[in-house]
This record gives sequence, C-alpha cells and structure tokens, in this order.
Amino acid sequence: MKPKAIIKIVIDVLMTLGLLFLMGYQFWGDAAHEWAGAGMFLLFILHHVLNGNWYKSLFKGRYTPSRIFQVVVDLLVFLAMIGLMVSGIMLSNHVFSFLNIHGGMSFARLLHMAASHWGLVLMALHLGLHWGMFLGLAKKALHLKQTSRVRKILLPVLGAGIAIYGLIVFLRRSLLTYMLLQTQFVFLDFGEPVPLFYLDYLAMMGAFIFLAYYVSALLRKWSGKRAA
Repeated sequence: MKPKAIIKIVIDVLMTLGLLFLMGYQFWGDAAHEWAGAGMFLLFILHHVLNGNWYKSLFKGRYTPSRIFQVVVDLLVFLAMIGLMVSGIMLSNHVFSFLNIHGGMSFARLLHMAASHWGLVLMALHLGLHWGMFLGLAKKALHLKQTSRVRKILLPVLGAGIAIYGLIVFLRRSLLTYMLLQTQFVFLDFGEPVPLFYLDYLAMMGAFIFLAYYVSALLRKWSGKRAA
C-alpha cells in the first residue's frame, strides 16, 4: 500500500476516534473537548487536502445510484463538519477565546448539538462506504482466504448483531431528537461508566457502517444488472 493511502487511513481512524472522544464531553471536561475539537479541525483540513482529486472528479464520469449515494453522504459529512467547526469556535472558552465572540450563542449551541450527532451518523456511513477496503486489509492481516467461513458467515453475522444492538441504543439514547432539534439540551449522564458509554457509541457507528456497506453493495449490484 502506498504511503499516501496509509496516511489517509490513519487520518480517517484518528478523526473517528476524535469524534467518539468528543461525544463523551461529560467525562473529559471543557478544555479537553475544545483541544480535541481543534485537532479534529486540523485532521479535517488534511483529509480534504489529501483527497483533492475527489473534487476534480465530481463532474466527470457517469453517476450511478451507488455513486450518487456516496457523493450525497460525503457532501453531508462535509456540511456537518463545517457546522461543528463554526459552532465550536463560536462557543469556545479556551482555544479560540481570543476571538472574543459573544453573539449568537443560542444558535451555536443548537448547531453544535445537531451537527455533532449528524456527524457521528454520517461519518459512520462514510466509513461504511469504504468498509470493503478495511475488510480487505483485515483479510490480509489475518491471512483469510476469499472463501473462508469466517469471512463469508461469521463476519456478516457478527456485523448484523452489532448493527441490531447499535440501532436499539440509537433509539434508547434518543439521538434522533438531537439530530432533529426536538430538544434544546443534550442529556449528560455524568455517572455513567465510561466503557459502557463508548461501547454503545461504537455499536451505533457499527450499525450505520453495516447499513452503508450493504446498501452500497446492493446499489452496485443493481446498477450492474441494469447495465447488463
């Protein structure tokens, strides 16, 4: 694998871990949250610099259903991240406090709440669209054959189990109410065990990774049948 591809994967992994860390605001406090957010901002810029060819290819080639799905998800991730960065800078009490921004705090809080939860879902969908690459890397690392029972049966069953649990957690934690701004405040359980919190959030990401991976595969299959 080329060094640039490795750097892209590392940045994607760091952004995913960074977003998960940021979702646990109640555990780490205001200053750590802001510095992690600033780090996400830098990773976001690097990600787009390294993927500059994506912009050049937007108006080239045929738009199949699978490609439309991918472009829509990617554009929505971009908008969610911009919303997070703008609202984070406006709400900053530490990293960007020198900007002395005082107005629009109510708007910034609502934007930050919605963008963070949309960002979690959309980033998981984005990862799901490229999950085949991660499965390929895992296959090489574990020396699994293409016809391996682990690859063909165990991994999809395990993925389905994680997805079901993740969707249950998504509903139980009422993330949709934050995404649709049906409430103006996020419930923070300061006494919740940290491992349980991150287990639930990883499962929620797993649910949307699973969804994007198989929806994308179905769309590619459907497009192939139509072309034939």
